[in-house]
Amino acid sequence: MTVKVEVIEGGVPHNKILIAGVLCTLVCLYLSYLNVLTNTEMFSFFGGLAAVAALIWGSHTIKVLCSYGIGTGVPSAGMIAFGSGVIAMLLATKFGVAAPIVALVLAAIIGLILGYLANEVLNMKIPAMIQALTELAVVGAFTLMGLAVLITGSFTFAGLTTGSVTLFGALSMPSYQISFIGGGLTAVAFLLGAIAIQHPFNACLGPGWKQDRMLMLTAECGFLSMIVAAIMSFALVSTGSAIISLLIALIGWVYTYCEYIRLSKRDAYAWLDSKPIPEVEGH
Repeated sequence: MTVKVEVIEGGVPHNKILIAGVLCTLVCLYLSYLNVLTNTEMFSFFGGLAAVAALIWGSHTIKVLCSYGIGTGVPSAGMIAFGSGVIAMLLATKFGVAAPIVALVLAAIIGLILGYLANEVLNMKIPAMIQALTELAVVGAFTLMGLAVLITGSFTFAGLTTGSVTLFGALSMPSYQISFIGGGLTAVAFLLGAIAIQHPFNACLGPGWKQDRMLMLTAECGFLSMIVAAIMSFALVSTGSAIISLLIALIGWVYTYCEYIRLSKRDAYAWLDSKPIPEVEGH
């Protein structure tokens, strides 16, 4: 038996956040394809924005799932999101321009299977489990793909596995080690996304939980991860492209950080006049 702890009164319905998350992420990922059309890497920052949009959606999915009294399952939810998402993302990169759509479909199938196993085989019997794990798998795939675009400028398999090294200042040779996958950057992106999706709900959990404050913290964590990924991108994309990504990440982080502090002060002030917890007689 599970007990739902519902504290989402007055907020944006989850289904609206879901739809907005999917659309915003897909739009940003496909805007990054302008790199191919213009033969530049200047639009790589759209990958970072896609990751931020996916993380905002994913953190609210964790909130919905953990409303059923499984707050200690937040880290597990984040890990399964990216553990299943990385499988879908890597398989989808083989489909070229269709990769984001394929990642969505593959991740949804994987998440659906995991949700069914969790509820029916492990017998967790949580009403939101199947939908939540399906969503989280897609969020993981989209976030990893977005960070991969930010770092490499591409979401295709060739773009993630092939780099180049310059010899004697002129001769350029292909190198699989200087790439997103060959250089082990997949693991770094995994952790950047997993930490960003887990932290907001844990940090905002409590009787004073507010939806807008949690989602703003998610955006702040997403831009913080984007800053790290943008710094890493200096090794794989042009300096100008990396600087653009870094500047956008810094601007986004400063704005969301200031907004989060403002919302935190708002909610702290609202609790100033609360009465102390009454003591039970005899204790």
